[in-house]
Formats: sequence, C-alpha cells, structure tokens
Amino acid sequence: MGRIGCALLIMLLSAFYGGAVYADDDSGNDDPRDPWEGLNRTIFAFNNTADLYVLEPVARGYRKVTPTIVDQSLANFFNNIGEIKNIANDTLQGKGGDVLVSSGRFVINTTVGVLGFFDVAGAIGLKRDSEDFGQTLAVWGVGDGPYLMIPFLGPSTLRDGFGRGVDSWTSVTRGIDPESAQYAMTLLDLLQVRASLLGTEELISGDKYTFFKDAYLQRREFLISDGEMKDDFGDEDFESFEF
Repeated sequence: MGRIGCALLIMLLSAFYGGAVYADDDSGNDDPRDPWEGLNRTIFAFNNTADLYVLEPVARGYRKVTPTIVDQSLANFFNNIGEIKNIANDTLQGKGGDVLVSSGRFVINTTVGVLGFFDVAGAIGLKRDSEDFGQTLAVWGVGDGPYLMIPFLGPSTLRDGFGRGVDSWTSVTRGIDPESAQYAMTLLDLLQVRASLLGTEELISGDKYTFFKDAYLQRREFLISDGEMKDDFGDEDFESFEF
C-alpha cells in the first residue's frame, strides 16, 4: 500500500469512526466546522507529544548545526520541487498567468539557480505562489468538509486531506530511486519545515487545539482566495511539505 496509502487509510478511518463515535457527542462542542472534536483532540494530543519529544528536539539540533545559508538553500530546493505542484494546480484552476510565473520560476531556479538551491527567480521579481489540489477542489466548488486532525500530518479538512493524497501520488519525488532516498528527502523536508517554525510557540494563546484549528482554517481561506482576505498568521508556506 505504501506510506501515502496508509496515510489516506488513516484519514478515511478517522473520518468514518469520528462520525460514528462522536456524532452524538455531548461534550459541548458548538463549532459546526469541527463535528469530530473529541477524536481530533485525541489525535492532536498524540501529535503534540510526538512533536515535543521527537521532532522539536531534532529540529533544534538541526538548527544548531546547520548554517543559515545551507538551511535557506534547502528551503529553496524543496520550494523549487513544489513548483511542479503549483504549475499543475494553477493549470487545473485556469490561472494562465500564474502557470507562466511558476513555470518561469522553475526553469530559472533549476538552471541558473543550480537545481533550485538559489531563488534567482525571486530576486528578479517572480513571486512564489503556493497551490495544491485541496485549493483546486475549492475552486471547483467542493466544500471544506469537517475539520480533521490527521496522525503525524496535523490539521486538515476532509477535502484538503484528499487533496494532500492526490498531490503526493503525483509528486515528482515519487520517481526517485531507491525508495530509501524518497524517505530521506521526505524526512529532510519535514525537518527543515519544523526548524523554520521554532520560536513560533510564543504566538499561541488560549486553547492550543483551538488556536491551531483557527490558524489552519484561516490560512487555507487566505490561500484559496489568493490573498483577497486578511491573513493574521503571516506569509509562511506551511503547506509546502509533501508527505
């Protein structure tokens, strides 16, 4: 089945059992976006523990030993790989101008930017976009569906979770051989993204679960509307990680 198939299976089982177990939940949840809050909070607690004792310490070690220029080069490299996803989804959304920009960025950064390690395209004014199949589905009129916390992968919605699976199946990294190299790149991408978020914990206020839910949903609305609404959570691309 593979790691992506397993992730999708977990997502679908979470959706099914979440609906079955928590449909009649009387816990006082009044957020219509989150009908499976009981299950989601359990998964959130698991993810938070895994991050606290595994991912965050490793990310701090990575940040400590990795020079800033190397860290930025790795971020540029993975962003450049993500341009393929951007091009595909811009095409599906009928955004001709964005297709040209993303294509130009990929060609320039892959060649002049040495496989994307240097963001030459950004330096000359070609701004990076962030598109995924979840956004494409939204443009096509598919609703969010229930909010869903996915084991290891974090916040999502039923629509965006399906979109993540499609993006992963079509990712260029799936063609890397041997398969162990795919895992290595995936882990390095995750580690680089997590390291970039170190220090953001001080921005969290109130209930941590609710904060992350609101931040995720608002950020997704911002991306789907192409920035036509205010985004209170910055311009970081937290959707760049391809599991």
